[in-house]
Order: sequence, then C-alpha cells, then structure tokens
Amino acid sequence: MLHAQSFRVHIPEEARPLASGGERASAPGPLDGRLLLLLSNDASVEPRMQIDLSPRTQNVFGMTLESANPGSVVKVDDGAAGYPHPRLSEVPAGRYRVQAVLNLYETFHMGDGRVLKLAPDRGEGQHWNIAPGNLYSKPLEITIGSNGKPERDADITLSEVIPPIVPVPDSEFVRRLRIQSALLTKFWGRPVYLAATVLLPAGFDQHPDARFPLMLFEDHFDDEFTEFRSTPPDPNLKPDYSERFHLEGYNRIQQQEAYKLYQTWISKDFPRFMVVKIQTANAFYDDSYAVDSANLGPYGEAIETELVPAVEKKFHGIGQGWARFLYGGSTGGWEAMAAQVFYPDHYNGAFIACPDPVDFHAYTNIDLYKDANAYFINGANKQVEQPAMRDYLGHMMITQRGVNQYEASLGDHGRSGEQYDIWQAVFSPVGADGYPAQIFNKQTGMIDHTVAQYWHDHYDLTAKLQREWPQLQPKLDGKLHVYVGYEDTYMLNNAVYLLQDFLDKANPPAHAEVAYGPRAEHCWNGDPTLPNAYSRLHYETMYVPKIMQRIQETAPKGADLKSWRY
Repeated sequence: MLHAQSFRVHIPEEARPLASGGERASAPGPLDGRLLLLLSNDASVEPRMQIDLSPRTQNVFGMTLESANPGSVVKVDDGAAGYPHPRLSEVPAGRYRVQAVLNLYETFHMGDGRVLKLAPDRGEGQHWNIAPGNLYSKPLEITIGSNGKPERDADITLSEVIPPIVPVPDSEFVRRLRIQSALLTKFWGRPVYLAATVLLPAGFDQHPDARFPLMLFEDHFDDEFTEFRSTPPDPNLKPDYSERFHLEGYNRIQQQEAYKLYQTWISKDFPRFMVVKIQTANAFYDDSYAVDSANLGPYGEAIETELVPAVEKKFHGIGQGWARFLYGGSTGGWEAMAAQVFYPDHYNGAFIACPDPVDFHAYTNIDLYKDANAYFINGANKQVEQPAMRDYLGHMMITQRGVNQYEASLGDHGRSGEQYDIWQAVFSPVGADGYPAQIFNKQTGMIDHTVAQYWHDHYDLTAKLQREWPQLQPKLDGKLHVYVGYEDTYMLNNAVYLLQDFLDKANPPAHAEVAYGPRAEHCWNGDPTLPNAYSRLHYETMYVPKIMQRIQETAPKGADLKSWRY
C-alpha cells in the first residue's frame, strides 16, 4: 500500500497526440491537454466516473500540460486546481483509489488567425472521461497519511487509451444524416460537420410522395432516441434505482414508456411527422446553443440554412415555416426559444421547458447587470454564499463558487466542457487571449459588467423581445409556450418570471403561454398530471394536440394538410 499526497504521472513512450479532426496521430509526439488526478473513497466504479456536482462527488485535481513528451513524468501536487478540496494537501487522511486521465487537446488554427488549444469532440458529446483517444491509468489503491506529508511519491502510468465510439446503426424508424458545414468550416479553419438523428413517421418508406411536418427536438448531444422502443420491455431487466427521482426500477419505467411511444407512434389516427435531434457538439461543450457566436461560430445560420434543409430534403419534409415546430428542455428549452426568436419565420411555435436563463437579470440567481459578485451577497458584517443547485424542498446541493471550482479543476481558459463555461463561450466576445472573455473571475466571482453588457445586447432573450417587439410581435404571435417548475433545481424559474412580466404586458399582445409546476424541480415540461420522471419521457407526444391545432389555424391556403395524414 502506498502512502502519498503527491503523485508522479508517467506518460508512456508510445503516447500519441491528437491530429487534425480528433484522430490519434500515427506516431508518438508531444501532448497538450488537461491532466486530471482523481481520488475516490467509493470503490463501486472507476474514479473517472464519479466526478460531478452532487454531494456524492469524488476528488479531482487538474493541471494543463503543454508539449509534454512521451516518456516524461509529471508531478501533481498543490499546484493543481482541485474540487471539492481546493488543494491536494487538504484531502483527508484515509484509503483511496487513485486514477489519472489526460484529456487531450488539439491545436486549432482558426479562420480569423487565432491559434487555440482545445479538446475536440470525438463523437462522445464532449465528456473527458469517455472521449476516444484520451489516456488514463488503471485505478490504484493508496493511503493518504494523517501528517499531510508523503512518505514517497505515488507512481501512476497512463497505460490505457479510451477506444473509439461504436456507431449506432440506423433502423426502420431512426435514421441519421451528417453533412459538412461550409459556414463552420470557414470559421474553424478545418472541416466541421453537423449531424441529425431523425425519428421517422410510421409508414415512411411506404409513402414516398408524402411530405411531413418537422419537430426539432432541441437537446444536449444525443444521437439516439432511447425514449422510443419498438420491442416490448425486457422482462429480465434488473431494476435500478433513480437517485434523481427516488424511484426503484426507473430503467423498467423508461422501457415501458418507450414501448408505449412506439405503440402510439404507429397507431392509425396519430399524425405523421418527423422528430429531429441535431448534434452540434464542439470543442467547448456537447451543444452549440443553436445561435451564431463569436467563439463557436455561426451555428445558428449553419443549422437553419444547411442542416435543416438537408434533413427536409432527404426525409421528405414540407419545408415551410408553418410546418416546423421546436421543443426541448433546459439547454434545449433555451435553444427552442432562441431559434424561434432569432428565426421567427422559420418555425410556427416553440415549446420551451425549464429554459436556461432567458433574462440575465436572473442568471440562475445572479443579476449580471447589478450584482458585483457572482458568488456571494455582501451583508453589513458578512458575506452570504449563493446557491447554484437545490432540491425541490430547498436543500442546497452546491454553491455558485463550488460549481465554478469544479469547472476550474477540469480546465482553464473556459475549457472545462461544462455549463458555465459554455454559457460564457456562446454569449461572450473573444477575449484578449483568444479564448472567451470571462463574464466573471472564476476564483473571486467578480463580474465584468462590460462583458455583461455584450451579453445583454446579443443574447438576453427577454431584452431582445423588449427591444424589437414591434417587429417581432406579428411573427411570434401565439408561438411561445414556456414551462418551468416553481422549484427548478437551478433556479431557472427566476428568469421565466421576468420573461412573463414582459409577455403579460406586451403591446401588441403576445398571446403566449407560461405555466409553472408546483413542487417541480428541473426539468418540468408542462404536464400537470404526471411527475417529471414520466413527463420527461413524453416530449414526442405531449405537445401534439397544440401543434395540430396551430397547423389547422395558421397553414396557408393550398398547404399540404393531407399527404401526411394517412
């Protein structure tokens, strides 16, 4: 048994860096990336699978490597950024399993001349612990002594390589499309691809002349429809337990609901339409937020002018705004609203569930325009740390400082691949170092109000409605449907309150729908009859009655209302 509080990480002689496009280079060479040291006192799974924002999280300590040579040794000590313990020396004495992961970076020569080192998505949805090509070690048992002093360094070797993702095959109902985006390729200075996973209507192959409405299901990176299952539930499936919903056998519930969706989908009177999930994972996150951005590039235009038309051409879409709708929750909720607001003629309605902040006066519980600090409120004689997550009874799960400490351990320069860093990457201008300009300092929480003003002018959705309502109202009349729980885990209801204040008083009227779920956490999506555990599995059907009514009321004269109703 080793006794240690500093660690020596060995990079193998045969270690290969990433070449262009996220592929491993053909020969060993210097490596760039984020080295993550993981310490866990939970032996149930590998430490790399146990780092999160919950109270159950294990320990991570991160440091950036530049041009680390194969065969070299890197020492990890108190200089590494840690979470939940800021420094390695603060880890309590005890027995741990230690593991190291090197999240590899690639050099990006951007179209505007910037040179950035980033972790490209490699088909996994921007997750460092499963990203193909990343190096990692086998878990090793150690003991950390009570005196805080190492008896000797613990040696860890990055002997393993995460394998490539195995592609999911197409099926009768679920098919895929991948295209190279000319707009994004120009921005990133390399080939960039967009993809879509499409749930096709029953009878698609038997009705080649039919043309179908399109429902754009905004979501995180997801190239499957696990909520759709054409075979009965597995009777031998071992039931699991959902910590999130406090339900035994939730995996069985998911299979049951997925099969019910299939049965509804093929039923005689159910309307025929396609549901599309798009994949826009990038070097900052598992999703692009579906808008144009100074740091991510023109994802909004690329989706609207390249990907959606390609999907509609291949899978027989009607291809007109009256026959397109949006829905999604959380990130997808924000994207659904943003796409409807930025491209109001492209869609006929947006069903916006638990959206990420739609008003930056309530950036979760931070007022980016008035607050001086994102982490605490200053009182007369004390500072009050602000929560970032809660349960539906109000128990705080982690502070704003804690969330950003977590992200800072995973990557500097906004390279954590996590939530606050992607908001910053999407909404901020380019910073002086070529990476996204900081909205607030990760260490101190001090807000940069110049950057906040940029956010206001470009991505605050409520501010955009207020600013442009005379022009937008005729195009958004009756199209906005917003749903959120009163006790949203991330306090996203706060921004919805401010959005509703505007929509209720808007002149001309917005004819919008805003509804709240009592005692409902993230991500309530508008069904007052079922708990989140069930309603989150029903996106493909729950808005259909309202969508069909909207189509009947707004389809232009001569519109195709029959070919897809077989």
